[in-house]
Amino acid sequence: MQITRTTIPITVDKSHITTLGERLYAESIELIRELVNNAYDADATEVKVTIQPDLIKVEDDGAGMDWEGLRQYFNIGSPEKVRHSQSPVYHRDRIGQFGIGKFASLAACERFEVETQKDSFAARVIFDKKSWEQSSETSGWELPVEIIDPDKQRGNGTTVILTKLTRAFDIETVRQKILESVPIQAKNFSVHVNGRRVVLAKVPGHRIPFLEGTEFGPVHGEVVIVPVSQADANEMGLQVRVKGVMVKREYFGIQSWGKEGARLRGEVNADFLPVTSDRSGFRTDAPEYAAFVSAVSRVMEEVRKQLGRLAGKSETQKVKRALKEAIDRMQQALGKHPDFVEAGLLPLGEESAAVGEPGIIQAKKEASVDEEESAEETPAENLPEDENRVADGHEESDTELTKPKAVVKRLTPNAVIRKISVGDLLVSCCLDYFGEDGPECFTQGQIIYINRDHPLYKRESKHKANHTMYLARLLSQEIALMKSPPDPRAAFQRQSELLREAFAD
Repeated sequence: MQITRTTIPITVDKSHITTLGERLYAESIELIRELVNNAYDADATEVKVTIQPDLIKVEDDGAGMDWEGLRQYFNIGSPEKVRHSQSPVYHRDRIGQFGIGKFASLAACERFEVETQKDSFAARVIFDKKSWEQSSETSGWELPVEIIDPDKQRGNGTTVILTKLTRAFDIETVRQKILESVPIQAKNFSVHVNGRRVVLAKVPGHRIPFLEGTEFGPVHGEVVIVPVSQADANEMGLQVRVKGVMVKREYFGIQSWGKEGARLRGEVNADFLPVTSDRSGFRTDAPEYAAFVSAVSRVMEEVRKQLGRLAGKSETQKVKRALKEAIDRMQQALGKHPDFVEAGLLPLGEESAAVGEPGIIQAKKEASVDEEESAEETPAENLPEDENRVADGHEESDTELTKPKAVVKRLTPNAVIRKISVGDLLVSCCLDYFGEDGPECFTQGQIIYINRDHPLYKRESKHKANHTMYLARLLSQEIALMKSPPDPRAAFQRQSELLREAFAD
């Protein structure tokens, strides 16, 4: 059998170049990112971006290009940046890889010019979309080049000018895209848009820096827990950066954390991640990506713990402020109604630290209501096992009646305790969590307990003024009952008078 061998050429239609540029990126604004990042790769120290209704210009003071550099620039898929992955002057990790980013310009314009200068060489290349598509195959794939006189005053660098725009660009949106997708924090590098420098604003909040190792390289960055007032679900998540450029925002499960997740933002850097050709995502089936996700997941576990602690701390501060104001108002009211309590007000006690361990509170003696004992706090581990409980008030034997009943309340680390003088007693007010089905408030011995789990507390504590009034109402209620009233109506009257004096202003 005779075999005849020949060849067949691989051809690409010229229109594919423009189609590639138009469809390569999801947003035409990506073209500005690509042009600025090209300047970064070329060791530019300053990039000036000008946005006008009919023109976009990106000018840099980088190394510029000679004739060979221009050939590489228009070589689609050139491996030049892969072979030389660091820039020669500032040793920057070069961002570009595929050599097709420049054609993203065609998604927003019909013509772009590239003017470059390197030492004694200067040239201008013009790419006109319509001329390119209408030219015959005999004219080949060449672009017109103009060799021009170098401008010593201008110096080395490259300027790209886009005209015949088919898209409109908002200046602030351009600035935001540059903030997200350009390494503007790099040394010796700045970007200006219409004369105004692009600067990354510092996000206020609790900062959590991290560094995790993987077999492919380090994963590092910072998570910021912003104040509740700045929580924004549209801003939450971590910007995943490769070589200083944000590829996309990832959530790592925080979208399921409820409203607290909206307080998280930050960035994570992993230069080893494999990026898709349009730089809008990652090859998620790659082992590098799996190692990355595993490392960040460990970080987010710790972040969630710290978020919980901060949320509890912030809420506790709000509770302390509201309780202090309510107690101050009650103290003011009690000063005007000494007849409601036992003789002589004691000085106001200082704030007490939260109690995280079980404590014991001695019950009142049966002999006299007027002879209540001072509260004692004793570690629960010092109690017999059968006493480490909440007394239920039942009588089991004659022996039990001869000794005080132990009343134990297990307080959480977020319990808030303050003291208030009621007659000759120093009464403690404790706000803690006792379950949604627990009582709204109750008094045992010389401690007034207020339940932060109660539905009414949750509703009223959302607003500062309501919060203070609510606490004052409960305090006045319990205080009105301390000096045994002759009937419920008298207790209500005492409470009403105390509240009126407390909020007289």
